[in-house]
Amino acid sequence: MFKVALITRNRMENLETQSPPNKKKFWQYLIILVVLGLAVNLLLPQISDLTRSWQVVKQLTWWLVGLAVTAEVCSYLSYGYCLHAIVSLHGKKLATPKGALIAMAATSVGLVAGGWFAATGSIFTSVRRETNDGTIATMAGILPTMLLNFSIEVIAVLGIIYLAIIGKLTSSQLIQYAIFLLLLTISTFGYLLVLVWPKQTYRLINAVLWRWSRIRKKPYNPQKTHDMINNVILSWKELARGNWHKPLLGAFANILFDMLAMFMIFQAANYNIPIGVLFASYGIPYLLAKMAFIFPGGIGVVEASMAAIQTSLGVPDEISVVAILGYRLLCFWIPTLLGFVAMGYLSRANKNRKVPLPQE
Repeated sequence: MFKVALITRNRMENLETQSPPNKKKFWQYLIILVVLGLAVNLLLPQISDLTRSWQVVKQLTWWLVGLAVTAEVCSYLSYGYCLHAIVSLHGKKLATPKGALIAMAATSVGLVAGGWFAATGSIFTSVRRETNDGTIATMAGILPTMLLNFSIEVIAVLGIIYLAIIGKLTSSQLIQYAIFLLLLTISTFGYLLVLVWPKQTYRLINAVLWRWSRIRKKPYNPQKTHDMINNVILSWKELARGNWHKPLLGAFANILFDMLAMFMIFQAANYNIPIGVLFASYGIPYLLAKMAFIFPGGIGVVEASMAAIQTSLGVPDEISVVAILGYRLLCFWIPTLLGFVAMGYLSRANKNRKVPLPQE
């Protein structure tokens, strides 16, 4: 798994030469439509009475919905702060709001152009344009995902502990969740073995990428692989000096504000969801979504697993479905649509940026 970072870098660079999303293959859009249909079909059976669900919508406390919107804005700003903190480590500047726009645009790219790799590539490209530094862009693409995955693991573990305490966790479920946590940990942090065995890692990854390039019949530059490994090592040495606190704070704040938005939606629906239920029905679904990475944004997986966990823990069906759909609308669908607007803004800002003249 330690080759993930290098493969990610290669894919990130390739994204800059790829065709626009509207020229993507038809099957990519078909998958999205199929998954959307799956999400609807998995959620609708949870609604025992559509009339009661509509009553929940009509009785929503809208100022609490407004607080949920505010929490989501803070969630994206926290991601922007994480990018800001990473860029600042290398003496460069990236404003937190612009970092939030970069994250939002990456969400949209990930939905239509290839999931996690495409989203990471979008962040890499945007940060490199802002800083003119490939090393900074590489860490901005990789590190936030690592920290976010770690944050989700912490929330999921707390949710699993809660299920075990109240007796709602079977032995088979415990084993399943433990395997998922292990796989996510390996896929997230496995490539850091390069810090322990840099030469051996270079030889292994160089051989893998060289053979992969031969299969694809494309040229391969081993110097890029060597530079990538050096960049990762240097960046992590910088973090090891104690400079990891701010990026980690941004990542954790991103998750916590997102959870707060979900909590506020339940409050708006006049249902006081227990904190343990909130942790379990948030952390575990996102853990499952990380495993089902073929579904962009966890579409279908998140909604269905949230509904299943919440209803099994006593949340009324009509409350659960309204809250989940409202939460996903705020945290995923609206930001995804706004992300396309952010892409246009960032593109225009990049074109209008004045290139400094060389000093004589």
